[in-house]
Amino acid sequence: MYETGFHFDILLIFFIYGLAFFAMGLAMALEIGRFPSLININLLVPLAGFGILHGLHEWFEVYLMQIVWLGAEFPEWIAWSRLVLLAISFIVLIIYGVGAFRLPRQKAVPVAALGLGILLIYILVIIFNAIAAYQAGQVIWLRFSDALIRYLLAVPGALLAAQGLHFQALAARAENRRPLAASLQWAALGFGIYGLTQIFVNQVDMFPARWISADAFLAATGVPIQAIRSVMAMVVMIGMLRATQVVEAERQKQLLAAQQARLEALEKIQVELTRREAMRRELLRHTVLAQEDERARIARELHDETAQMLSAFTLDLATLQNVLPDHPDVRLLLDRLQINSRQMSQGLYHLVHDLRPAQLDDLGLVPTLNYLLERDFSPKGLNVSLAVQGEARRLDPILETVFFRVAQEAVANVARHAKTKKAQIQLVYAPEQITLRVIDSGIGFDPTETFNPPRGWGLAGMRERVESVGGRLRIQSAPGRGTTIEVVVPTSEQLVPSNEEIRV
Repeated sequence: MYETGFHFDILLIFFIYGLAFFAMGLAMALEIGRFPSLININLLVPLAGFGILHGLHEWFEVYLMQIVWLGAEFPEWIAWSRLVLLAISFIVLIIYGVGAFRLPRQKAVPVAALGLGILLIYILVIIFNAIAAYQAGQVIWLRFSDALIRYLLAVPGALLAAQGLHFQALAARAENRRPLAASLQWAALGFGIYGLTQIFVNQVDMFPARWISADAFLAATGVPIQAIRSVMAMVVMIGMLRATQVVEAERQKQLLAAQQARLEALEKIQVELTRREAMRRELLRHTVLAQEDERARIARELHDETAQMLSAFTLDLATLQNVLPDHPDVRLLLDRLQINSRQMSQGLYHLVHDLRPAQLDDLGLVPTLNYLLERDFSPKGLNVSLAVQGEARRLDPILETVFFRVAQEAVANVARHAKTKKAQIQLVYAPEQITLRVIDSGIGFDPTETFNPPRGWGLAGMRERVESVGGRLRIQSAPGRGTTIEVVVPTSEQLVPSNEEIRV
């Protein structure tokens, strides 16, 4: 089957021939599983398989040629192995072609049907002539099998592949993907001409190989038919590689569009979150205002009504003491009522102060904190010092209320949980922000710990109050290392002053 003597030109042709199809097969294999895919995933697999298998076949044939050129021999089964590999590669190509042929565009059905009819007639003619040649006499089975593989597998497979790629090109053009359509059309043209070159087989004693053979083509043109096949393989490879590049560009474009849409969606979400955060802060602020307004209202009612009634009750008791006769039992009862009345008045005073200390509205934050420490915590044995840095000044009523409540809750936590008798409050007045720190050297705790309600409500309440005025609360603590509660509120933030300032 092979000529003797070294032929570098033939070696180069077969190498390029195999390389073109092998590269095309690898490119199609890489396309498998990618989205959007170049063509239908069920069609990519056989197309990739054909390219890789046929490229390996051509290199295998180069190897066998070199053995002959070197004057050596190889077992016949190796030659048959080459034919098996050749047949398998074209069978895989037929599988691709049949799959592509079954998915044509509707308007291409008549043309496809006509092509299929001609192809069936051609196959019947080849089969008839092969039977006739077999019955006529002795045949050389290797040459005869090579010819039949090319006639019955290569030609139909390549032509069906060309038709399938042509359908894919039509579909791409209908989707206005013109660069992809052009690339697929070139690949279809390459497969079509490649299929026609398979008619030129090694000369055997059967029609049409007696007259249309590779030897006759070489004698007529001076060019080996393998050179034409390698050129067509290059056309197929370039067309398919160009098609993958076009699809990859489309993928990148779709990816960029998806990323842009994602960024726009994230921006919308961010805007919505910002809006909701502003609403939440405003809601928290109004909640704090409503709480303090309600405290102030209750304190006013207790102070203006209940306290006055208690005062009148005390005066009436005093009048009774002076009017009634000096009877020991009556005197003892009146004295006990006077004591109870004074205790009720003191309790009511403390309750009014706890609800809303009048000093906060009249004197400001610093005097109110001093009063809080002296009245509520010093009697309990808790030594809390107040250090003020910067020039103290009056703040928006809501700000002063937040600082007071946070300090009150933080010092109460020291008394309840820190197991220490010493703490310090630092109040720092800066031009752009106010900072409050409550520091103790107690047992500390783990700020990351999840508390089961009602534990942790105090800290949560402090955080909500601080966030309602646009501030931040930071807790620094560790077991055995004490605790620092720090509140920082910017004074540059525009807080809407309350028209109904909280006063008792």
